[in-house]
Amino acid sequence: MIRKGKPWGSAASDRPDLEVVGGDADLARSVVAGAPVPLFGYRPSAGADLASALGLSMDSQRVTELSVDALEVELLEIGSESGVARIAVNAVVLGTAPDRLTRWTRRRSVEVTINGRSVWSGRAAGVVVANGQFLRGRDIAPRGHPGDGRIEAQVYALEPGDRAEMRRRLATGTHVPHPFILERSGRVVEVEGSSPLPVEVDGLRWEPTSRVRVTVVPGALRILV
Repeated sequence: MIRKGKPWGSAASDRPDLEVVGGDADLARSVVAGAPVPLFGYRPSAGADLASALGLSMDSQRVTELSVDALEVELLEIGSESGVARIAVNAVVLGTAPDRLTRWTRRRSVEVTINGRSVWSGRAAGVVVANGQFLRGRDIAPRGHPGDGRIEAQVYALEPGDRAEMRRRLATGTHVPHPFILERSGRVVEVEGSSPLPVEVDGLRWEPTSRVRVTVVPGALRILV
């Protein structure tokens, strides 16, 4: 976990334990919860969003080792406090992703809890829970940092007429602050919908669900950049 005023990363002192090629989901599948933290030689494919946050490309020299957080994602049943947990590395979207919001996207009733405290209860078109900064190349969470031991949560409650302008601003991260985009950060984010919500994890569709808990896993992997 990075500390204020401290540099992020150290000089690489070893060969990678694992070589991974691909996108965010490919990297996430290589992380085993509870296992010793491996050192990854990661060659990102085009459009890999976590790599963009790390400043990593296929041509990177891989001379610096970064400690990178991950996300534990649990799909929960209403009334249950445990569920099947999977690992993600970049972002979880509940409802409709901000880059895909249109004036016809309907809002749903959702409640968002961070670190056990309710921060939103009302209608929203989508909720983003981000470890990294980017989503499909858009600067979705300008304050997101995948090594700071916390996750960013955004609730999109924009009126239909405001959404096109918001989408135009996503590329530069100037869509926030916005009076109808709630921004918070924490260690555990829980989202519960009044009906099953579409779920997107590291760019992949999962089964719709009514309740999701996302927990940051500090220093879950080490990556050479």
